[in-house]
Order: sequence, then C-alpha cells, then structure tokens
Amino acid sequence: MSKPIRILHVLGTVNLGGAESRIMDLYRQMDRERIQFDFAVHTEEKGHFDEEIEQLGGRIYRVPRFRLVNFVAYRKAWRRFFAKHHDFQCVQGHITSTAAIYLPIAKRVGIPLTVAHARNAGVDKGLKNIAVSFMRRKLWKKADRLFTCSHIAGLAAFGEKAVRQGKVEYIPNAIKAERFCFNQPVRERIRQELGLEDQYVLGHVGRFDHQKNHGYLIRIFFELQRLRPLSQLLLLGEGPGMEGAKQLTEELGITKKVHFLGNRSNISDYYQAMDYFVFPSFFEGLPGTVVEAQAAGLKCLISDAIAKEVQITGLVKMKSISVPPVEWARAIVEEAEYTRDITTGSIKSGGFDVVEQAKRLAQFYESGYLPSAKDEKKQ
Repeated sequence: MSKPIRILHVLGTVNLGGAESRIMDLYRQMDRERIQFDFAVHTEEKGHFDEEIEQLGGRIYRVPRFRLVNFVAYRKAWRRFFAKHHDFQCVQGHITSTAAIYLPIAKRVGIPLTVAHARNAGVDKGLKNIAVSFMRRKLWKKADRLFTCSHIAGLAAFGEKAVRQGKVEYIPNAIKAERFCFNQPVRERIRQELGLEDQYVLGHVGRFDHQKNHGYLIRIFFELQRLRPLSQLLLLGEGPGMEGAKQLTEELGITKKVHFLGNRSNISDYYQAMDYFVFPSFFEGLPGTVVEAQAAGLKCLISDAIAKEVQITGLVKMKSISVPPVEWARAIVEEAEYTRDITTGSIKSGGFDVVEQAKRLAQFYESGYLPSAKDEKKQ
C-alpha cells in the first residue's frame, strides 16, 4: 500500500485556539491512509492537541518564534528545516505574518503546493501592526494559492488587488455541527454543576487578549446584571489578559457572578448551559465560536467589525462597540426569552459542515483542484 501524502500546517501552537480547533476538526475527517497532517509550531511548549496529533499519525516540528530582531536566524531555521524535511505535498501557512519567508523556501526545495491561509482580519495596533503589514505586502505573490476564512480576512492579509483579481479562495471555518446541537439534559447537568439553575447565563468563548475585548464584555455584563439581577457570566478560554479581566470584575463588584472556566475539552457542553452568546471583538477573521454558538441554538450579539459571513442563521445580530456597554445589555434583555431550535441543517447548508469541507480540501491536496461550494452541492 502506498504511503499517504503529507500536508504541513504552520501554526503558532496546537493549543485550543480557533485556527487549531478548525484544523483538528478537518484532520479527524480525513482518510489518513491517503492524507496525513503534520504541524510546524512556533513554541517549545507542549500543546493541547499534541497527543491526539501523534495518535492520528501526525508529526510535530518546532521552529523559533519570530521576533523581528531574529529575522536572519528565523529564515535560516526554515532553510535548515526544509533541507531536512521536504516530503510534503503541500505547506499550508496559517501564520501569514511570516508566510512570505517560509513559503518561498518550501517552494525552492520542490514542495509542489504552497498555501497562505488568512484567518484574521487585523492585528493589534502599534509596531506589531506596522511590522505585520510590511511582511504581508507581497505575500499574495509568494504563495501558489491564497485561502481565507472571510472576505475581510482576505483583504487584510492579501490586499484589495489580490481579492479583486479573484486570486483569494474562500474556505469556511467549518465545524461538526451535530456535536453542538442543543441538548436539554446536558444543559441541566452543567448548570447544576455551576450552581446556575435559576440564573440567566451570558456566555463567551475566546482567548484572553486585546482582540477579544474582554473589558467591554465584562462591562456589558455589569450593565446586564443591573437590569436582570439573576444573571451570571461564563468565560471560557485562557491567555495573558485573564488577570486583568479578573481585576476588572473585582473593581465592578461582580466577582461572584463571573466564572473564569479556562480551556475545556468538552466545550460543546458549556454552550448548552448558556442563554445568550456575546462576542464584542475589535477584529476577527471568522470566529468559529460564533458558528458553534449558532449550532447550539444560541442567540448571539457580536461586534459589527466581524465578518458578515458568520451570520449563518437568524440568531446573530451585530452592534457597534463604540456605543456604551449598557446599549448592548438592553439589546440582550429585549430578546432574552426565546426557544432553542435545532440549527444543524442551516449550518450545513451554509457551507460550514466540516465533513464536506474535508472532502473539498482532500481533493485539493491530492490534485491541486479546489472544488467550489457549488461543485460540492452537485456531488
């Protein structure tokens, strides 16, 4: 039996992040006798998915983290890596800030396909923004193919010209929708475990960093619990901004009403316990968590800076983060009561079914041809 072709995904880590979770969803659906995923990560620390990747037959490689001042050393590290490891059919770079460095090196050693995959629509302001913009400025010319999770992410990473010329191809952040389908017994169990039986539960899933705007989110909840006293907030995720968020809850006097739950492998169970999902990010590519929340039948209020493609069902409304947090709280209270419906069909028909997207990408990896969404529906 012939060996499977190998695809190298370049990431920051393999922890419980959005891009990592979506890639693992795809990996689980692949016929691994035909296609195997490997991972190059920019950390020495063990990640959440390390063990599963190895069990599935994947390999994990570690490269230095890029820090501007180590530009030469970073490029040399990739040259050494690809001189030794070049048995890949495709290198798919999800770290677009440095993809213009490592993808051309991969191409020069004879790797057939290189892909730059845009997954975010911005970076934090300041020197980092300037540096990333500079690094990306000709990225669209340095990869064989350009993938994006949304129109605004494609514009951010590749520029208007590449998008206008049709060089950017859309890959939805697909999920296994059935996993998140509303489940009343699970809802009751989680709410009982957390002591939330008689509470109205606001929820959020996301890494604690500037992008996710946790300070604004906590102030939304502060206003909500003043309007509806029997309310609680569930925050899932980890990151450098967590301590600052905890301090803010203390300053506002709502510490006992806010639950910092960290990363959970059974994240789908916690969506069941929520009553409303809030996501006031400064910028996003296309947040898979908002797709997951809709799959769980949750109403969602999200920032109007987020990609419009995430509005798969009628459950999502958008609002500006420039307005006072109390306006978000009032909007939630106005439509707080509703029936949780099964939305699996809508998620799938919207193109967010991971089984179909895995088939689409498998064809691309094996042939270089990426079927359009219309082609998939004909099959």
